[in-house]
Amino acid sequence: MISLDGIEKFRVSIENHVATVTMAAPPVNAQDRRFREEMIRLFDMLGLDDTVRAIILTGQGHIFCAGADLRERPAILSEPGGYARHNRLVRAAFDVITECPKPVIAAVNGPAIGGGAALALLSDILIVAEEAYLAFPEVDHGLAGGARHVMRCFSPSNARLMIYTSQEMTGRDLYRMNVASACVPKDALLTAALQVAHDIAAKAPLAIEAAKASFGFTEEMPLRDGYRYEQGQTASLARTEDTREALAAFAEKRKPVFRGRRPA
Repeated sequence: MISLDGIEKFRVSIENHVATVTMAAPPVNAQDRRFREEMIRLFDMLGLDDTVRAIILTGQGHIFCAGADLRERPAILSEPGGYARHNRLVRAAFDVITECPKPVIAAVNGPAIGGGAALALLSDILIVAEEAYLAFPEVDHGLAGGARHVMRCFSPSNARLMIYTSQEMTGRDLYRMNVASACVPKDALLTAALQVAHDIAAKAPLAIEAAKASFGFTEEMPLRDGYRYEQGQTASLARTEDTREALAAFAEKRKPVFRGRRPA
């Protein structure tokens, strides 16, 4: 069981192999230094916890995450080398989502702004409430950021529209644009996210981890190289207890019982 000692800006519950991580930094779940440090520690722990097979990330209250806490900006600018250290921490807090071996489902319950929108877009699967929206208002504040994250998920025209105009993309917009997998009323959001998470948790854990690694490593590879990497993953999985169990269960017409044990 992971230790939550010192974790103040998040709430965590784990049940049936699904961890629900709730950003709980009132009033708007803004990202400051402590938020990012806790997030890195938390997802690193969840990624190594064998009892966890899928993670839901959501926000407390009416807001998913309002992005960077701009009140920190003057102090960052006044420290020698402060911006470089700040940027390094920001990248690490985003990387921990993509590098976590467990799939992360963003249950976007309300506005996701700037860095909050980036957190949602970096997750493996997006499920959004009808009342939610994503926005990158950086240009309104004389800042830049978000373009690379938006380019992964939006068409070229809509990506530029979002960044150049700071337009709020609603839950329905995100579903229509194929950015989100589902758009549901807010009171049905966690139920929808949990259903997906439980579906994932029922699969062979090591195969799910291999699939997530494949998405990460092959995203910018040529097709031939990416497929060769995936074939290597399949060859490695063939030596695991879970793969043998899956094949036996298929032959015996029963549900498999996965343990997530790695080969010795």
